[in-house]
Amino acid sequence: MRIRPPATRPPAIRPLTSRLASAALGPVTAGFGLAVGHLVAAATTPATSPLLVVGATVIDRTPTSLKEWAIAHLGSHDKTVLVGSVLLVVLAVSTLVGPLARRRPIAGVLLLAALALVAGGCALRRPGATYADLLPSLVAGVAAVASLLAIRALVRRARPGGTDPSRRVALLTLGTTAVGAAAVGLTGRWLAGYRSRDETFALPRPTDPAGAFPAGLDRTVPGITPLRTRAADLYRVDTRLDVPVVSAADWSLTVDGQVDHPFTLSLDELLAMPLIERDITLTCVSNSVGGPYVGAGRWLGVRLTDLLHRAGVQEGADQILSSDVDGMTISTPLRLASDGRDSMVAVGFNGAPLPRAHGFPARLLVPGLYGFIGATKWLRRMTLTTYAAQDAYWTKRGWATNAPIRISSRIDTPRPLATVDAGETVVGGVAWAQESGGVTRVEVSVDGGRWQAARLGPSVGDDYWRQWFWRWPARPGVHTLACRVVDGAGQVQTAVRATPFPSGASGIHTIQVSVR
Repeated sequence: MRIRPPATRPPAIRPLTSRLASAALGPVTAGFGLAVGHLVAAATTPATSPLLVVGATVIDRTPTSLKEWAIAHLGSHDKTVLVGSVLLVVLAVSTLVGPLARRRPIAGVLLLAALALVAGGCALRRPGATYADLLPSLVAGVAAVASLLAIRALVRRARPGGTDPSRRVALLTLGTTAVGAAAVGLTGRWLAGYRSRDETFALPRPTDPAGAFPAGLDRTVPGITPLRTRAADLYRVDTRLDVPVVSAADWSLTVDGQVDHPFTLSLDELLAMPLIERDITLTCVSNSVGGPYVGAGRWLGVRLTDLLHRAGVQEGADQILSSDVDGMTISTPLRLASDGRDSMVAVGFNGAPLPRAHGFPARLLVPGLYGFIGATKWLRRMTLTTYAAQDAYWTKRGWATNAPIRISSRIDTPRPLATVDAGETVVGGVAWAQESGGVTRVEVSVDGGRWQAARLGPSVGDDYWRQWFWRWPARPGVHTLACRVVDGAGQVQTAVRATPFPSGASGIHTIQVSVR
């Protein structure tokens, strides 16, 4: 009778397990360090999280064409994709830690320390950075190195035996560390979210209120953009990967530079000034023809000219260089900001304080200008200067210094590539013409045919968009719909296509639909 030998694990499994554990050692320890660093940043300054400071540096170094591609194709997910990509790169580089540490432990330690130093260097490059901003990156490095050494020590103390406990300890320790990293990271994310929740308080009543807001076409034309944008639906496009945590009690606004009387105001002092209330459409220069980065609502704020008159602007100044709470700069032409339009330092939107994501506690708002030259969020300082003396963030990157919002229109319904039934179909959307007398006419064309006048919704003012609709006797087949706007000066929306860079997109919005 033949006796079988005891069942044993195939020899190939042990080396494979060892290689997997070695490869996982770096990502697990680096991930633990990143999680701890993120938690520290969430408790202090969220923008200094190691992942976020590296991501912000990537944004600053990314070519304009690639940024515009990301905004156009990824939309509001562009920041998530960027942070995820940075995380993947860090974890990929850290896979070298395990093999290095097996031969020379100091080599693995140095690689983790180098990753932390890269994050620390990025933190110090932030506008207005201080040495305190290094703390999350330094703590991340210490946590990563400490976890590496601890895992190594535990595995070395394991006694070899028939069940191969050293590998079992390695896998168990790595798994426990990975779970701990996830728990710490989620805690940091929750804390950052908790600290960045919106502050609510009663806003003063405006001394110069807006008129009664009309009822729009929201209910009568299904699928059309609402006449007033909810705060939760207002687009957000900026260079930040976080939302600044700014306390209303600690915030202040400084007006300085080429002025006779520089001054600083607290939020209470700003709110004590005369407030105006205006209905204004806000548009991002990155908005492509027919794009989503436009919204409209009722804004409350202090007239910009009241602040400028108080400061006493000196002759020769031609630029308002505004800075946010972290030193991000935007340039606004002084001539346009003070030419009689309702420019303001806004503190409220649709009857409530500004949401944090949209500039709490105060932001600059210049009607008729794209946001990148007239809508600084999280405003902290306005410096009167000249374009010859100082360049703002976007100016350094080749964007225009004078960028009025181009007249434009958009089809909201039916949706692109939709299938509709033959017969009467309502085509509707919004149009805006802020710099030239508002919207006076919107026209629709089918398959390149003659332009036909659409019906307009109620007017809320020249600085506000206008809803429109047209009843189309749709026939079976595939059709192309197009729309264009005519402004108060008789100017017809141009069909010449232009990209958002450097001063805003142009062209005619067209969509294709199928009729059955």
